[in-house]
Amino acid sequence: MTKLHTGDVMRDFTFRTPFETGRVLGETVRRVPGKTALVFLRYLGCTSCQFEIRQYALNYEKIKETGGQMLIVLQSDPQRVADETKDFPLPFEVICDPDRELYLEFEIPVAKDKDELHDFNSEKWAAKRAIVKAAGLTHGAYEGEELQLPATFVLDHDLNIVFDYYGKASNDNLSAEELARLL
Repeated sequence: MTKLHTGDVMRDFTFRTPFETGRVLGETVRRVPGKTALVFLRYLGCTSCQFEIRQYALNYEKIKETGGQMLIVLQSDPQRVADETKDFPLPFEVICDPDRELYLEFEIPVAKDKDELHDFNSEKWAAKRAIVKAAGLTHGAYEGEELQLPATFVLDHDLNIVFDYYGKASNDNLSAEELARLL
């Protein structure tokens, strides 16, 4: 296992999406002229993750304008992602890692408890919960590690990590605007 940081090279790996198996990271990052953001979230049933995924989808043009792309990694079953996104098609690919192999290999941290995971005392958490509730998002199936924290890596064409960010709570993710500036 290797925790990744800026300056490291990410191992090229094969992955599956809701619609394909045998995809290769190196080939995928080279299909666009710009950089690739690799965003690790929890799982599709998580309302916080649903919110983040929708925000990324709604603002994806900002990422595309850079010539880059974003891939989201979820601890979700590929068929579940395919079924649950059919009415809300995503403009980016989802890497399905239901066995958490990538999370474990790259040492993406896990919170010590639910208080740390959700950072209930932050203003950001309160605002996000209000938006999630107003949007009518409901919790779906639990998958993977419930206390999983997020992480984001920006990769160049040679899989060099040019930026790393480890979230300190489940809602500690970079926005599409922030990703676009990094790409």
